[in-house]
Amino acid sequence: MILYFSGTGNSQWAALRLAEALGDDVVSINRSMKEGAAEACSSEQPLVFVVPTYAWRMPRVVDRWIRSARFEGSRDAYFVLTCAGSCGNAAAYARKLCSSVGLRFRGLAPVVMPENYLALYDTPDAEACRAIVERAEPRVAELAALVGEGKPFPDRPVDLRDRFRSGPVNVAFYPALVHDAKFAASDACIACGRCVERCPLGNIALADGKLAWHGSCTHCMACIAGCPTGAIEYGPKTHDRHRHDLWTEELA
Repeated sequence: MILYFSGTGNSQWAALRLAEALGDDVVSINRSMKEGAAEACSSEQPLVFVVPTYAWRMPRVVDRWIRSARFEGSRDAYFVLTCAGSCGNAAAYARKLCSSVGLRFRGLAPVVMPENYLALYDTPDAEACRAIVERAEPRVAELAALVGEGKPFPDRPVDLRDRFRSGPVNVAFYPALVHDAKFAASDACIACGRCVERCPLGNIALADGKLAWHGSCTHCMACIAGCPTGAIEYGPKTHDRHRHDLWTEELA
């Protein structure tokens, strides 16, 4: 079973290709979060969690979701983290998570995808994004082969910088940066409601043609990247940054 959480579609894209290669089912964690019910997952195949990297670890919202879900059948758990460069020491935290919920940790592997955290970083243009995605294809196929053969993902070397990033930096990241106070919609907003539908936490409301964010943001960038008119901004820095979006609506 392939389970994914995704804001701009990077992790969704990887999950769908893993599922295709393995002939396996796909579960949208986004949908489960939005429905607000504890998920019951039953699979005789390994569980493969495909999620983005937030401050060199798995997103906290996904960690909480896994802790609340019920898993039946296979206890083997693989983790695929999409990232722009490194996932730091994320494997250590995923291993601890598995131990606490009764899953068998089978490894964590990064897949480099286009940078999409435009609230903080510059993002590559459309052509560069396409090239990065193309380079990710064989990497995803490699990971699918390991899962299909029942082999663990190889351990990756971790240095002090990785531990610092996934430790103290991750702890500071959420209170310092993860809030929605800077999100706003310009006059280009057509009140289509796409951002409301895309938000996995149900944090955005549309009333009288106006958007409002309500404080439960995880900075997935689904709203800003998926806006069809480019109306949503996060402060002044995002105005000229490319909005990378691979999201497939019908599979959300």
